[in-house]
Amino acid sequence: MEDLTRTRTSADPGRVPGRLAGRRIVVTGAASGIGRTTARLFTQEGARVALFDRDAGGLQRTLEATAGVTFQVDITDEDAVQAAVDEAAAAMGGIDGVVNAAGIMTKGLAADVRAADWRRVLEVNLTGTYIVSRCCVPYLLEAESATIVNIASAQGLLPNAPGHTAYAASKGGVVNLTRALAAELAPKVRVNSICPGMVDTPMADGYRANVGNYALKRVADPSEIAEAILFLTSSQASYVTGAALAVDGGRSYH
Repeated sequence: MEDLTRTRTSADPGRVPGRLAGRRIVVTGAASGIGRTTARLFTQEGARVALFDRDAGGLQRTLEATAGVTFQVDITDEDAVQAAVDEAAAAMGGIDGVVNAAGIMTKGLAADVRAADWRRVLEVNLTGTYIVSRCCVPYLLEAESATIVNIASAQGLLPNAPGHTAYAASKGGVVNLTRALAAELAPKVRVNSICPGMVDTPMADGYRANVGNYALKRVADPSEIAEAILFLTSSQASYVTGAALAVDGGRSYH
């Protein structure tokens, strides 16, 4: 009998590379997880990537697989982000894509999560996404077929478990920030969000067994999320903007 709990570990061998040839893309959260996997995939597809993260060691490991340019930066620091964006644009000859993959999670019931922890989650997940997007907008508006893809969460579509109030609120904010930016920046820039369910990254530690309400009964491999980000960044999604794409193994409708 087929093991429904297994995860996919490699991309589709039949995929034709080159969908991002010549693109210049900022990827935040690039030191690990979805950000790192996306940066590697984008490089394979012909893009130049600027890697943003606070983790210098993780950035170096991602750099070895991407040959991009790295920026150790806190995405909540507006001045630092602006400087990094300007330097990235100079290094790559412009910016025509952004992937906002940086994010954190605070676990705890609403009665136990202090306001300082709540603010930090919103500051990174929502305000950080806004800051990076805002700093990149002037470059995106000068480019052809520019895109922003924000990593929200299935929790932002349907909060259905205790202990994630701050995270769900921040990611719900990302979904609506995406829609607002899509309306504001059209038709020059397409802006979409990805809403993953459980993904096999360090953020899922302690939760990997909680997939009973997922139709596919397993966590996602980061490559599966990266492929969805690639779709929304590529010309294959040329008529898609303002979307919140659930890539969650069927969690949202259960």
